[in-house]
Amino acid sequence: MMRKVLLAGLGLLVLLLSVGKAAAEDWQAGKHYQVLPTPITTRDDAKIEVIEMFWYGCPHCYQFAPLVEAWEAKLPEDVDFYMVPGTLSKRWAVHAKAFYVAEALGVSEKMHHPLFDAVARDHKPLADEDELAAFFAQYGVAEADFHKAWKSFGVKARMDQADSKARSYRLSGVPSLVVNGKYKVDAGGAGSHENMLKVADYLIQQERKALEK
Repeated sequence: MMRKVLLAGLGLLVLLLSVGKAAAEDWQAGKHYQVLPTPITTRDDAKIEVIEMFWYGCPHCYQFAPLVEAWEAKLPEDVDFYMVPGTLSKRWAVHAKAFYVAEALGVSEKMHHPLFDAVARDHKPLADEDELAAFFAQYGVAEADFHKAWKSFGVKARMDQADSKARSYRLSGVPSLVVNGKYKVDAGGAGSHENMLKVADYLIQQERKALEK
């Protein structure tokens, strides 16, 4: 009897392992993720870079946010994750600039979720510099400081970099994940927001193997 139980348990383990392996091998280039035609230089070549491209007004990005935040919290030390705002339209660019103003003023953690809530959930336009300055003021950021950062060279440079990344990654929608400057993952290809992260995990593993060679 014990032998049968052990054999049954072993068989179940083998089945689970084979299913897991099959699931990983099912992620296909050109179907579940796209291979960028030219690899893009990452900011730290000692790590595996993952970038989330997003827009504060995107409801899908808003739904994706808690999933990717939980995923990011468990990433190993060899993965460099960060966010880059999309700049595909004038409205997107205004909100992208707000993201970099918050970064320049050292208030990213304070402002990120309120901006998401206001634009994606509450449908507040926050469509120009003055509206955003007044919004930041509600969270203790002096309007004069906001305007100074808005017009700063540093924020302009960051916006130029975001524009360049969007073109290099052939960004057409958000949320999108770009893995190590080589692969682009979106929900349309992966099948769901949850699968986006599973595909990213798969690609991270592939890149880790390549780094170890």
